[in-house]
Amino acid sequence: MLGIEKTVEKLNGTREAEILTAMVNAYSNVTEQQKIWYEKSEFVCPDGCGECCRNFEPDLLECEALFMAAWLMENQPEVAEGVSQGVFPFPREKACQFWKEDAEYHCSIYGGRPSICRLFGACGNHGKNGETVFKPCRFYPAEKLAEYKVPLIHKQYSQTETLEIFGILPPVMSDLMEGTVSINPDSTETRLIRDILPETIKKLRWIIGMNSQK
Repeated sequence: MLGIEKTVEKLNGTREAEILTAMVNAYSNVTEQQKIWYEKSEFVCPDGCGECCRNFEPDLLECEALFMAAWLMENQPEVAEGVSQGVFPFPREKACQFWKEDAEYHCSIYGGRPSICRLFGACGNHGKNGETVFKPCRFYPAEKLAEYKVPLIHKQYSQTETLEIFGILPPVMSDLMEGTVSINPDSTETRLIRDILPETIKKLRWIIGMNSQK
């Protein structure tokens, strides 16, 4: 269950357990669709890049914050404790406070990352006519694009071009994001990680404590 099995079990019978289970399904769907794209297209991000995350801090839906909190509590309990007190492992003023400069892949909570971080680099979009279009990430090195089996550049490729080049259409970001938003349609407000995560960890701990007393 993507590393949150024990936490979901402790929340059994609660609304939060239902949301977390739905998030596992949504994230698993993202992984499955991206796997097909990667295997067929043979187009992946350069190893150890992380440039798209360097100066970016995601804002989270409630369901994403619940998943991130549950993942931290189960996989990095000491970090979760610090975050619950507002202390993040790699504090930065205007960027993600889980981004680690000297780590190979930079994200220190990769298994708990939110939707947008799972979609970077491996998704297309709907063009004006509704067709699927694809544009390589702006951080993708130009020299690496040129080495692809069909040399690429930083431009948007039409649906026809994408099919001709890659032999497959990528999953569409807005479609996959809709799968996350629909989990809790009554809570569509988003907040930065630094603002929503501390209180979410405290909330989950409280609910687990109350649930254990039943």
